[in-house]
Amino acid sequence: MNKTHTQEISFNTVTKQAAFWFVHLICILVFWVGFSWTAFTVCIALYLIRMFAITGGYHRYFSHRTFKTSRFFQFCLAVLGTTSAQKGPIWWASHHRHHHKHSDTEEDMHSPHVHGVYYSHVGWVLDPIFLDTRNEEVRDLLKFPELVWLEKWNLLPPILLAIGLFFLGGFLGSNYPTIGTSASQMLIWGFFVSTVLLYHGTFCVNSLVHLFGTRRFKTTDDSRNNWFVAIITLGEGWHNNHHRYPGSERQGLYWWEIDISHYVLKFLEMLGLVWDIRTHPERIYKEALEG
Repeated sequence: MNKTHTQEISFNTVTKQAAFWFVHLICILVFWVGFSWTAFTVCIALYLIRMFAITGGYHRYFSHRTFKTSRFFQFCLAVLGTTSAQKGPIWWASHHRHHHKHSDTEEDMHSPHVHGVYYSHVGWVLDPIFLDTRNEEVRDLLKFPELVWLEKWNLLPPILLAIGLFFLGGFLGSNYPTIGTSASQMLIWGFFVSTVLLYHGTFCVNSLVHLFGTRRFKTTDDSRNNWFVAIITLGEGWHNNHHRYPGSERQGLYWWEIDISHYVLKFLEMLGLVWDIRTHPERIYKEALEG
């Protein structure tokens, strides 16, 4: 590795770390911009929409290919996912696939047992060794030039979202003053607070569900099912189920294991936007009963 490349990695690392903590620190401005139910509703709505983009798009589609869709809708899922400011789908999928190959081993950057809770939750995101995409893991995604382009410009969608929210808040504040919002309030609540909540909701799947919950299947790792994480991540908390059979789109095995991303994908299937949704084979249900 030459000196120029080393300096570039160092610069990119510092920039990424500064941007990550800036998104957190700016949330303090909620005390200055105030509260409105309008801004709060937009905050929660964008959390849910973008959480689905991560769970249904980045995870179940790009990482595990558990259903099929058109090339156009694939790109729509990718763009929506990038608004979460968690880089592009190729980078995300490459590290997630690596995680599944090495779950709870020294090679697994997500393991709280090996690297500690902080590192598995957020430290790995800021580590310079994970700046680059593991291209060998995602050759199927690299053949799409539009995804490669989006990967390069992955910051553009979240920036445009932030700008759009700023102007939306200004428009609503000027034309509908009774709802009590403003440009700055909509920006802080709608983008920054929502994004930070989204970060840590997503990261809980890396850290908490390898520590807390129940184990239906005797997998080689310490993945667990956690109903609370399943609620806040739209179904990703059924992690032991997922690690036992990652080829299934649905992560909750039974009706009482709430999996909102699965319900959304079934609705999209009804609309003809996705198809060939993969499910658990009968042998997995039999194994679950045998306990």
